[in-house]
Amino acid sequence: MSTVTGLDACATPCVHPEKVALATDNAPGADELARVTSVFKLLGDPTRARLLYALLEAGELCVCDLAAATGTAETTVSQALRLLRASGVVTGRREGRNIFYRLSDAHVRLLLDVTREHALHDGGTRP
Repeated sequence: MSTVTGLDACATPCVHPEKVALATDNAPGADELARVTSVFKLLGDPTRARLLYALLEAGELCVCDLAAATGTAETTVSQALRLLRASGVVTGRREGRNIFYRLSDAHVRLLLDVTREHALHDGGTRP
């Protein structure tokens, strides 16, 4: 058995079976965890996050509007939207020759709001 030292280690090694059971009984399965982490990977890109926050504020925007609102090239916006659409984070509505994009549902809105609130909590100084 290896010995772990440092601030993140237990001072006195012990296992609390009831807490371990709570943590493992309702843990997401491998497929669900893969889907959850893929959403976080999408949000982990500053360009995609900027696009999502623009959609959060404006509601619905076409590629040209998204490019202008975020200072991003239209080709980059299109590539990012392709990923976001494939993951179900955004959806599009065709109007003539344009497609207007919006966040797919209230869950995405909530995720963006809560993530931003957490990042700004206590001035964003927590490690």
